[in-house]
Amino acid sequence: MPRLALAGYAIFVALAFGLRIAVHLRRTGTTGFIGLSRDAGVLDVTVGALFVLALVAGALAPCLQLAGLVRPWRGLDVAAVRVAAVALYGAGLAGTLWAQFAMGDAWRLGVRRETERTALVAGGPFRWVRNPIYSSMLLAALGLALAAPNVLSALALVVLLVALELQVRFVEEPYLTRAHGTSYRDYASRTGRFVPGWGRL
Repeated sequence: MPRLALAGYAIFVALAFGLRIAVHLRRTGTTGFIGLSRDAGVLDVTVGALFVLALVAGALAPCLQLAGLVRPWRGLDVAAVRVAAVALYGAGLAGTLWAQFAMGDAWRLGVRRETERTALVAGGPFRWVRNPIYSSMLLAALGLALAAPNVLSALALVVLLVALELQVRFVEEPYLTRAHGTSYRDYASRTGRFVPGWGRL
């Protein structure tokens, strides 16, 4: 399964990042990627570092397991877990792409600049949760961790969860409140953060 995890990781990066950026570039003339600004605060840098750490650890986990440098958790090497891993990964990848394309030209990789205004997206999967891209990413990451169950893959999953929680609660939600005011507050009051009905503001 670690080989499958590694292949799944490569496919996810190619589609959720590579394909989405290519489509956005063709439609808008920009990549949609927003890096850290020169005046980025400690929180922005911390979230960025955690996200990169999660991505690197997630990629290394199956590699090191294949090389015999990380010991797999044998208790999870059973048929039921392997099936769950594939199902979670597949659902997570499909959900990520659906949510990304549901955003249309409003999609960005990173937080929009204060001077930039795009429409508040509340259709498609955004009808049920405010952050379906992140929810789906976590599902896919859980599937990949189960496909190569070891201490590093578990750590990558936890770090990703922490990074996304910090990003959403302390970076994106304040920005969206400033950008969309009452419209966002009304939307957030009836829509869950990552799970339907849970985390409403």
